[in-house]
Amino acid sequence: MSAPKRQNSSKDAPYELLYWPGFPGRGEHIRLVLEEAGASYTDPAHTKDGIKAVLAQIDNSSIGDELNPPTSAPPILKHGDLIIHQTPNVLLYLGERLGLVPSKEDDEHGIYRVNALTLTALDGFSNEVHDCHHPIAPMLLYEDQKVEALRKSKDYVRDRLPMYLGYFERVLKGKASGDGPWLYGGRLTYADLVLFQCIDGVTFAFPKAVAALKESGMYDDVFKLSDAVKERPRIKEYLASDRRQKYANGIYRYYPELDVTE
Repeated sequence: MSAPKRQNSSKDAPYELLYWPGFPGRGEHIRLVLEEAGASYTDPAHTKDGIKAVLAQIDNSSIGDELNPPTSAPPILKHGDLIIHQTPNVLLYLGERLGLVPSKEDDEHGIYRVNALTLTALDGFSNEVHDCHHPIAPMLLYEDQKVEALRKSKDYVRDRLPMYLGYFERVLKGKASGDGPWLYGGRLTYADLVLFQCIDGVTFAFPKAVAALKESGMYDDVFKLSDAVKERPRIKEYLASDRRQKYANGIYRYYPELDVTE
């Protein structure tokens, strides 16, 4: 068998993000990175029949191509000949190319520290939040697991949410965060964008709990970081545009009966 041809992922090639239309979801972390960097990208979530491009990538008949294995689920990024999936993997790829991690010349291990912060934010403020409304099985309706969802949500806002907020507050008070409001190295990285999106989503899902935790004053640096991201010129423009989708039936959902404080 001949070796596959070398992948063509030139920095000049446009990026194509594939994600479900209708809600921000996990694809939003990638959109924020692309928007902050001013990168040229396409997003079929905003095009007619855009979902067909997503479904084609994850169809059971897909076996990938000579370079890329099949993708399991969106978000999916296409760049040149490269096709990759998994949110943290895509962020790792984009972060280095778009200047949202320290260069290896300046900080050899910085990219891995940023990645660890990102993974922690996604664990605590994304994956666990999804499990609040679908604690038993993702293919069951919310209505089929409401009792368990309430129990899970109470546990989350009482114990897990403060724990993760506390962790990132400690990160921001540590010397490695550097000067300014950012998580690492005194500069904006993609981990800051991820944390912002996570805090924004959790605030939508659990507004009473987040308001109480914010009022406590124990996590001021986390909320200052979130506010600082919102004021970034490109992010501010994006959030005010119709490219920013509204929350709906994605990871972050609002159910009045789950809007608890303890």
